[in-house]
Amino acid sequence: MLRIARKAGQTLLLALVASTLWAASASAQMREFTGQVDKIQEKKVIVDNRKGDKVSFNKLDETVVEGEKAKWEDLKAKDWVTIHWKFVDNPRKAYKVVVLPPQEEVGEDVQ
Repeated sequence: MLRIARKAGQTLLLALVASTLWAASASAQMREFTGQVDKIQEKKVIVDNRKGDKVSFNKLDETVVEGEKAKWEDLKAKDWVTIHWKFVDNPRKAYKVVVLPPQEEVGEDVQ
């Protein structure tokens, strides 16, 4: 009886660990980077978060563009975007680009 209980406990622990690992890998460490488009090319975008970080992302065939614009070709320098990418990718890949409404620069006077 003790052997059966021990075996059941091990099975439960294994299932718990497996589900935790599966959940972690399913999200694949998805990250977001928000900033202003500094440079846009056919297969690459460089985004400046206006805090000293400029990060480049490669376009994929399955990259989704949504928000204020619907196509990669419509993106222009100075557009504000949030890029969804996976932390494990090297180089970084843009899985989704959300184009945001124009934003005011910090420190600018509004009239």
